Amino acid sequence: MLKSILAATTALTLASMVGVVCAQELTPPQRPVAPRPSAQQAQAPNAQGVGVLTPERPVRGQLARGDGTLQSGEYADEFTLTVRRGQTYELTLSSSAFDPYLLVRGPGGLSEDNDDDPAARGSHDSRLRFTAPADGVVEVSATSYEPGETGAYTLTLGGRAARPAESPAAVAASDGAIRVGQTLDGRLGAGDRQLDSGEYINSYVLRGRRGQTLDLRLTSTAFDPYVAISGPGDFSAFNDDDPAVTDGRNSRLVVTLPADGDYRITATSYASGEQGGYRLAVLDGAGAATPAPPAVRPSERASANGGITIGQTVSGSLDAGDDTLESGEYVDHFRFTGRRGQRVAVELTSSAFDAYTILTTPSGDQQDNDDARDGTHDSRLDTVLAEDGEYEVMVTSYAPGETGSYRFSVSPSQGSPRQASVQGGARVFAVMVGVSDYGGAQTPLDFTDEDARKLAETLRADGSLNDASIVLTNAEATVAGVRRAFARVAAEAGPQDTFLFFFSGHGDQSEVAVSGLEPDGKSEAIVLRDGEISDTEMATLFGSLRTRLSLLVIDSCFSGGFARNVVDRPGVMGLFSSEEDLTSAVADKFQAGGYLSHFLRTGMGGEADGDGDRLVTAGELATYLRRQFREQVESVESETQDGQRNYQNLVVDRGGVQVDDVIVRLPATAAGGS
Repeated sequence: MLKSILAATTALTLASMVGVVCAQELTPPQRPVAPRPSAQQAQAPNAQGVGVLTPERPVRGQLARGDGTLQSGEYADEFTLTVRRGQTYELTLSSSAFDPYLLVRGPGGLSEDNDDDPAARGSHDSRLRFTAPADGVVEVSATSYEPGETGAYTLTLGGRAARPAESPAAVAASDGAIRVGQTLDGRLGAGDRQLDSGEYINSYVLRGRRGQTLDLRLTSTAFDPYVAISGPGDFSAFNDDDPAVTDGRNSRLVVTLPADGDYRITATSYASGEQGGYRLAVLDGAGAATPAPPAVRPSERASANGGITIGQTVSGSLDAGDDTLESGEYVDHFRFTGRRGQRVAVELTSSAFDAYTILTTPSGDQQDNDDARDGTHDSRLDTVLAEDGEYEVMVTSYAPGETGSYRFSVSPSQGSPRQASVQGGARVFAVMVGVSDYGGAQTPLDFTDEDARKLAETLRADGSLNDASIVLTNAEATVAGVRRAFARVAAEAGPQDTFLFFFSGHGDQSEVAVSGLEPDGKSEAIVLRDGEISDTEMATLFGSLRTRLSLLVIDSCFSGGFARNVVDRPGVMGLFSSEEDLTSAVADKFQAGGYLSHFLRTGMGGEADGDGDRLVTAGELATYLRRQFREQVESVESETQDGQRNYQNLVVDRGGVQVDDVIVRLPATAAGGS
């Protein structure tokens, strides 16, 4: 059963702005507000159109033409409020000029709407009370019931009370046990334990099991009841007023237990110091109707067939009577259209059940996700779409029979936090060295100097090469020149950058003592115009770097021997054209000094971007190079210094660099790549 609405923040459109704006930027512009606020007023919307709410400090604002609008045509002002899990908040929106309407969206699946104050019959003012299911920032939209309404308003955030903040002694104590199906009468009053905020409490222990649904009901004619439950895995849920009863004060909470174990059910009051008798019932919630979510405007529902667009957030609920999977879980179906290379985050949050999503591609491949990486029971699937077409997402639960409200979105993604932090643009700081002409000291090599120049051209063409980078070829590539270039570029590269040292030319080996770093008793070196830089010195040079990622690429004989010396610290990756005791060949058919040089250039130029998301990751680059070597270099012969023959094999050592770590972020394509 789809009871879907657009989240207020996604639904906002900037009627006063020209052009296309992404969903994350849909905030109303600044506009005149009613008379200058006093020192006791909260912050009205700022230059970005977002205000900040503070308890007991009213905001006096105005809905006006030029404000942001909901898709259904109502003007809206947006505010933020930082909340703590378990605390209860009350918002009041009043106006004599229009019929006020409040929308609240936030972490943990929070989604609340209110038209008229349920405690003030005949009033058009809006009052909304909610308990935060998770820590975070809540978005509040002050709007009107009818499209196009304008005028002044006052928005007030009332006080908040922690639920339940018991002392350690109170937590250890209880007022007895309770079981499913039992109803008991009790009384709150002097002598009972109290919350830090002053409310009296009685608590009862219940033995529950994973997947069990409970219907908790607390009623009283003496005070405003408030019921809470907590248990294994930091599970907790709270309720003030039964949402299924208009103008009622009794409390009802339908929950599905996440694990086997002991749960604490707390009976308390909404306000501090309230006393009197109550009745607590713990009923079997299997088949019980979950309290209905607030009424949804027809213009804000998802499409009848479950259609959703990328960048949209909808709310819904899993209910008895919904479609079910073969294993018994209720399921809602959504569809969206995507294109290959788009990176999206499919996210499902709920405080009522353990969220689970199933994504099916146009060709029928399936990806599942149970828990998000942050350790919650919410589901987040971050993926790059593999093909153009229509995708289906099944919104369901981990265990059969779980029900309750949820919040679901498909949004553009920058990838994992590690990927999202990688900036685009000229972030590659490189020292690129190629030696073809050794001035008679070594046999000349074809194209090796061109390898360095062509790599620089490719990285510069896609905008990723920083201007501080240096190319050294032939007579410029002296030992002293390379050392100076390395120090100069390394000093310019910062902690968010990629450092690249590339070499194409001769390699050498020399006898040393056998050790853990040199088990074959040979040290490797790159051969420059007037001397060599050994693997040991290269390790010292790389030890001076303070970059996000450092990449050593050597296309020379015996280059694999650098791996043990240099790839010995976090953030360093090595690519080598051959194993440490074997030679490397010139790639004549590609007019390149070496195969690694050629394929590194094409890979970092975009061919290694296997999923089309405009990120070349360490895993993608390694896979691309291995595939090219397998297809193009498999039969290229190689030999050791003493004449043993074999074939040239690529050496990749990622060290501590993760598969999804970004080597380079490519510019967006003309088609709008991410």
